[in-house]
Amino acid sequence: MRVLIVEDHEELARTLAAGLGREGMAVDVALDGAAALYRAAIHDYDVVVLDRDLPVVHGDEVCRSLAADGHAARVLMLTAAGTVADRVAGLGLGADDYLAKPFAFAELVARIRALGRRSHTALPPVLVHGELELDTARRAATRGGRRLELSPKEFAVLELLLSARGAVVSAERLLEKGWDEASDPFTQSVKVTVSRLRRKLGDPPLIETVPQAGYRI
Repeated sequence: MRVLIVEDHEELARTLAAGLGREGMAVDVALDGAAALYRAAIHDYDVVVLDRDLPVVHGDEVCRSLAADGHAARVLMLTAAGTVADRVAGLGLGADDYLAKPFAFAELVARIRALGRRSHTALPPVLVHGELELDTARRAATRGGRRLELSPKEFAVLELLLSARGAVVSAERLLEKGWDEASDPFTQSVKVTVSRLRRKLGDPPLIETVPQAGYRI
């Protein structure tokens, strides 16, 4: 899942990004509203975590612009003001969810994952292909009852491939959704991650390489 954190308090933004990264998400950070709109225009985010009180371009305007431009990303609005009127106003701007500061990190993670599931065609929380099961809520994978010890990137790639339901997923798409903007677009990270994932999944092989197209389950 690709997430954009828009928060002008840099230390908080970096802390949240690091925490979400440990949860297996690919996270970018924008410190003002203009930077947020720029990143949203060039990256395909699943969820935007948007602080309401932003410099340069206010969070309300960012939210309004994302909704008006038809972005598929779901917006989770953050604010220090947690009154009912504030929540109603934020949702009225096009936000999909609202979380008042201070908040528990575990709740933030849960809300982001719930919104991420809503940003695509409805999928069950447990993705199944034969003996392979991927529990996206519990972040657990098994094959034939055997637990698979997957890294966050391996889990993300497997989730993307299973979500495609047999369709081919390009390496570029995997890189876009599974890695943050600091990643080198010419990196071999996707190829290496798929190779490691294949070994962990075992036999018979589940991931097929489609020449000049990508990968599929």
